[in-house]
Amino acid sequence: MRSNWLKGQNKVTSALLAGVIAAVLSAPSIAEEKIRWKVQAVFGTHLPALGDPIKLVAEQIDRATDGNIKFKVYEPGKLVPPFGITEAIKNKQIDAGYTWLGYDQGKIPAAALFAAVPFGMEPWEYATWWYEGEGQKLAEDLYAKHGVHPVLCSVIGPETAGWFTKEINSLDDFKGLKIRFAGIGGKVLQKAGASVTVLPGGEIFPALEKGAIDASEFSMPAIDSLMGFDKVAKNNYFPGWHQTFTASHLVVNKDVWDALSDSTKATIDMACTAGTFRALTRGESLQGDVMASFPAKGVTARTLNPELLQALNTLSTEVMDEIAASDPDFKQIYESQQQFRDNYKEWKQKAYLPRNFE
Repeated sequence: MRSNWLKGQNKVTSALLAGVIAAVLSAPSIAEEKIRWKVQAVFGTHLPALGDPIKLVAEQIDRATDGNIKFKVYEPGKLVPPFGITEAIKNKQIDAGYTWLGYDQGKIPAAALFAAVPFGMEPWEYATWWYEGEGQKLAEDLYAKHGVHPVLCSVIGPETAGWFTKEINSLDDFKGLKIRFAGIGGKVLQKAGASVTVLPGGEIFPALEKGAIDASEFSMPAIDSLMGFDKVAKNNYFPGWHQTFTASHLVVNKDVWDALSDSTKATIDMACTAGTFRALTRGESLQGDVMASFPAKGVTARTLNPELLQALNTLSTEVMDEIAASDPDFKQIYESQQQFRDNYKEWKQKAYLPRNFE
């Protein structure tokens, strides 16, 4: 009797298990959600730490999901103009892009604060504010108004202060200077009297070579050298006061993002978080060798004098305050960054070794 009862129970259990397995197998699998996005990049993917993070993210996410999530990354200008990526995503011309949010400041002034801030945070500070502070929520709230969802996908260290065909020693040297300068830093130099233009990366070298501009900033030395700036402008200035960090983001149409499963969203978030860290390490790894090659190229790495830096700092504060007074979003985000820096300051100043004794 007991043997027959056990056999009966086993049959019931087997039937139930088979039913559960069948239900699971027949249900749509979150892990098998198919994503096929055309992703317009604003930077060439050959540019280390600046342009290649999205390429790495695309490769890693493809492998991690067995091909269920695929990003086809397009080089600058292939689908939409470099400065039109966010607008194209908003209008659903493309699903996603990889861009520097500072290029949106014409229509979204506060966007620049998520890209680079004059005399702002170091890259690890910005990443901390983004992930552990208010940064991510503030960015998502700001861009939700424009039908876009931003995901931090790269952070690198400071740019150089620019490549110049002549030496710069005071604010007066900026008066009438034709210079390519993006973001809030460009507004600061306009206030200093410079003639500022914003050009896509691929147009900067021809403009320098032809004398259409006298100077330009773009990125870190390893990237700028690949762009050929050191062939024309032989004075490379430091530190990068206008861009103490450079953050780039994956931007996705909000309706497209909201329709994704939680699993897919988490997978993309994780891939971009990893991409952010790898961009930082790659960027830091390359600069020493490139700067060591400057003398052979006739390039002089120069340091902006303290008086000029102080003057630029004063102008930067004035510009930030002026924008904050006219844009509530800018004011809220700027104040959040300032509060974070004030809170972090004591740890930053006391915890890290001074390097002036080396």
